[in-house]
Amino acid sequence: MAYARGLMAVIPDRLRFAAVHPGGVYGRLPRSAVLRFLDRTEARWENDGHISQSALRRFAAETLLSLRPRPVSGRSSDATVYVQSSPHHLTRPKLVGRILQRERARFICLVHDLIPLEYPEYARPDGAAQHRKRVDTIVRHADGIIANSNATLRALEAYLTEAGRTPHVRVAHLGTYDAPKPVPPLSDRPYFVCIGTIEPRKNHLLLLNIWRRLSEIHGPRSIPKLILIGRRGWENEQIVDMLDRCPALNSCVEEYSGLPDRQVRTLLAGARALLLPSFAEGYGMPVTEALDMGVPVICSDLPALREAGGDAPDYVDPLDGPEWIRLLQSYALEASPERAAQIDRLSAWVRPTWQKHIQYVREMIEDIVA
Repeated sequence: MAYARGLMAVIPDRLRFAAVHPGGVYGRLPRSAVLRFLDRTEARWENDGHISQSALRRFAAETLLSLRPRPVSGRSSDATVYVQSSPHHLTRPKLVGRILQRERARFICLVHDLIPLEYPEYARPDGAAQHRKRVDTIVRHADGIIANSNATLRALEAYLTEAGRTPHVRVAHLGTYDAPKPVPPLSDRPYFVCIGTIEPRKNHLLLLNIWRRLSEIHGPRSIPKLILIGRRGWENEQIVDMLDRCPALNSCVEEYSGLPDRQVRTLLAGARALLLPSFAEGYGMPVTEALDMGVPVICSDLPALREAGGDAPDYVDPLDGPEWIRLLQSYALEASPERAAQIDRLSAWVRPTWQKHIQYVREMIEDIVA
C-alpha cells in the first residue's frame, strides 16, 4: 500500500501496476481499478476491522473482476524496472523469471526478514523450505535489493556471497504514517499494550506468566491490565491455553483481533508502554509507531529493534523475567521516573518516514537503469 501511494507521488507518469491473478495469469492492471482498490482497502483497515464473510466474498469477487490482469502490450523505449514489495510468488522462481522476461525488466525486491531461515523453530513446519525458495529467487533474479534493516541485510549477505551475486543493495527503514494522535480511552487502571500475531516468536508466554504471577500476588484487579492486539497464529497451544483457561488472567488480560487501525491507535495512545518481548524481528514497526505517538516502549534487546527505536526504548533480554517485572511495575506508577526518562529521550528520536523510504527506492531505480 505504501509503495503504491509513494511511487505514485514521485513517478506518476512512469508507474504501471501489474499482478499475478489467483488463476496464475500475469498482466498489467488498470490504474483506475487499482486506485479504487487502494481507497477501499485503506478505508476498511482504518475503520471497519471485522468484516462479515458475505461482505468479504463480495469485495473479493468485485476485486478479482476489476483487477483482471491485461496482457503486456507494446514495448516502451524506456528501461523497465519491476518493483516488488511483498514476498508473493517468490517461491516460484520460474514464474518470476517469465515475468521479468516478458517485461524485459530489471528487478528490485524489498526483503522483510530471514527469520524462517535463522530461527526455523519459530516458523510453520514448511516455513524454512518455503523461505529458502524466496531467498533463492531474490538472489538469482534481483538487480536491486531493499532491506528493511541492517539486521536483515546482514542475514541476506551470506546468501549473496554464496551465489557470487553483487546486486545494488540499500537499507531503507519502513516509515510511519502521518496520523493525528487520538484521544486515549478512559480506563479504570493503567494498562500495557502488546501488538503482534500470537505466536511463539513474539514471546507472549513471558508476559502471560508475569501477569499470572502478579495476579496471584496482588489480585487480578489490583494490577495493570495487559491488552493483546493481534490474531492467533501457529504453534501457540500453550499461549492459547493460558488465554482461554487461566483463571488468574480473566480480569487483567484482554485480547483483541481484527481491530481497525484507528482503534489500535486509540488503545496504544493510552498505554503506559508498548511491550515487545520478541525473540527475533526483522525490523520493528510497532516500535516506531508507538514512539511516533509519544508512547514509551519496553522491548527485547535485538539489533533490529535498536535500529527502529534508537536510544529511546528500554531494552531487556527476552529471557530476563525479573527485569521485565521490575520495569513493568515501575512504568505502572503514575509518577514513574523511568517512564518519564524515556519520554525525555523521545525528543532525540528520529522518525522514519515513507517519503524517505520511497526516495531510496527511487534512487535505486535510477541507479539500475543508468
